[in-house]
Amino acid sequence: MVTVERRCQDHDSTCFSSRELVERPGLEYNLTNRLITMKTAATARRSVRSRQRPVARLGTRGKPEESRAAILKAAVEEFSEHGVAGARTDAIARGAQVNKALLYYYFKDKDALYEAVLDHVFGGMRARVMPVLESALPPRQKMLEYIGAYFDYIAANPRFPRVVQAEWMRSGEKSSARMQRVAKEYFRPVFGKLAGVLQEGIEAGEFRAVNPMDFLPSVAAVIVFYFSAAPLMKMLTKVDPLSVERIRERRAFVLDFIPAALFRP
Repeated sequence: MVTVERRCQDHDSTCFSSRELVERPGLEYNLTNRLITMKTAATARRSVRSRQRPVARLGTRGKPEESRAAILKAAVEEFSEHGVAGARTDAIARGAQVNKALLYYYFKDKDALYEAVLDHVFGGMRARVMPVLESALPPRQKMLEYIGAYFDYIAANPRFPRVVQAEWMRSGEKSSARMQRVAKEYFRPVFGKLAGVLQEGIEAGEFRAVNPMDFLPSVAAVIVFYFSAAPLMKMLTKVDPLSVERIRERRAFVLDFIPAALFRP
């Protein structure tokens, strides 16, 4: 009798010798089915383990963009209400639904966070209006599009003016250096483009001969101050200045008022 070598462990129920496969009809079929069943079960267990793995949540390093955006949004609210000096990082972390350790992971301190908020505010503004100012539209249409884009950006972010004004009103060497950076990166490019649009319109006879140093701050005041004064106006008039209806009416007013001061008939 020829001895067939078994190379399997005794406890392995799926292992058979070649003689057993020959002498026991149907054994190979049963063995194949058993192996298929075991493979299917193993696949199911892996699937369950995969579903049970923790998913990255807001407030963890697993979702850096979402966590950072939530922190910036909460910081805008805190800085607009209390300024830099009065703002508390624990309140910002709580508003963003993150812990303070994660906040400091993204921003080393409160000043760094405030710098990021300023970049967020002014960077968004620049991104909204510069494509209009760099377009090939004629001066009159370009100015109307700019005013509308400027208004819409502030209307969508009504807390931004209070953050900005708090920075303008601060004094000190650190604040001065910060505003110099903001002016260089954000204000100067927009101001330069607007001054060019005004000059082009004046030379074409479409605009009155206004000084950009007088006209452009007046445009900003007409748009921005409405949102800064919204809490006071609500107390005085008992009307919500930020309601959809009032924002629509204010936008129409701005698009009529500013061109009336600039456009020639």
